[in-house]
Amino acid sequence: MAGRRRVSGAPVMALCLLLVSLVGCGGGPAVDAARAEVQSLLDRRAEAVLDRDAAAYARTGTRAGFANLRAVPLADWSYRVTALDRTGDTATASADLSYRVEGHDRSPVTTARSLGLSRDRDGRWSVDSDRPAEKSGQQLWDQGAAHAVRGGRSLVLGVGQPDGKLREYAELADRAVPAVSDAWGREWARSVVVLVPETLEGMAGLLGSPASSYRGIAAVTTGATGTDGRAPADRVIVNPEAFGLLGDQGRQVVLTHETAHVATRSHTSAATPLWLSEGFADWVGYRGGDRAPAEAAPELARAVGRGEVPDGLPDDEDFGFAGDADRLARAYESGWLACRLIADHWGEDRLGAFYRAVGAHEDREGAVEDAMHRILGTTREEFTARWREYVRDALG
Repeated sequence: MAGRRRVSGAPVMALCLLLVSLVGCGGGPAVDAARAEVQSLLDRRAEAVLDRDAAAYARTGTRAGFANLRAVPLADWSYRVTALDRTGDTATASADLSYRVEGHDRSPVTTARSLGLSRDRDGRWSVDSDRPAEKSGQQLWDQGAAHAVRGGRSLVLGVGQPDGKLREYAELADRAVPAVSDAWGREWARSVVVLVPETLEGMAGLLGSPASSYRGIAAVTTGATGTDGRAPADRVIVNPEAFGLLGDQGRQVVLTHETAHVATRSHTSAATPLWLSEGFADWVGYRGGDRAPAEAAPELARAVGRGEVPDGLPDDEDFGFAGDADRLARAYESGWLACRLIADHWGEDRLGAFYRAVGAHEDREGAVEDAMHRILGTTREEFTARWREYVRDALG
């Protein structure tokens, strides 16, 4: 090309190597060397966690956190440094912590951490602190020493809870797993991990959200959604304050509901509306019970009694925890009755097939309508009209 001179490759390569030796890449050789040293340090720290080696852990820095992990059955634990901000002999490392709970997680939990570091006179780095990164939730052991109770189909991890209480959660979860398999099928892990913090604030800390967002919410399920066939590492996180106000039947419904989310997670996607995912979980929770519809859907029953039958299925926005509590209750109850209608009119197998068909879509647009046409042989308009009549008859 005009204006450019052709030069031989060897001098260019030599110049490149000279520049690299002088200034390095990604911030200079000193930063790159320090990052490699920190990664090696964290590799040793992770190995000490897996080996339960307190002395080896202490040689990498602060002992804080090691005892809190002692009861947690870990299959994997590793750090990956993503950034290093160094000032002289101190630094802050940003890292992804990935771990798996033995016997339960097929895919790892990955969470962002921020680690404070310092370097001694001999040039050795050590860990001074290890905490959640900004906007990341805590891990249970960040809140104290974790206790573990194994059930036949569950693992319950708690902080600040007596083992007897944790065993009660395990019994509920052990009953929930076969109930969910009977409704959904056996193509899921058929086990569940339940986290029980000491307080509502502890629950909020695990979720990285304000406590006010979950006041009155008995439990939630976390985990990545998707249809790629992987088994996400779900966690059922309990609000011990709200959960403690429930009776025996209510507690079982809640744990079965959350376990249904674990089972359906790999078939839940961005295409799945909340009325379907939450309604299906409620349907599984109430399935086989003896609650009358008006008992299971009191807020919607009151609205119907006032002549206020909903015009349509609830939107995702109606399920916001921070909004109107009555509106939230009506949204859950509406989704439950929609799934109950499908099970009653088209059959339970069709309900499961409908759920899977909706989740298989790449995006929301047209997903419900297509599944209704292919699986239920109806349209959105026809289904909505039938659902409104069903709500009126069940609750009127």
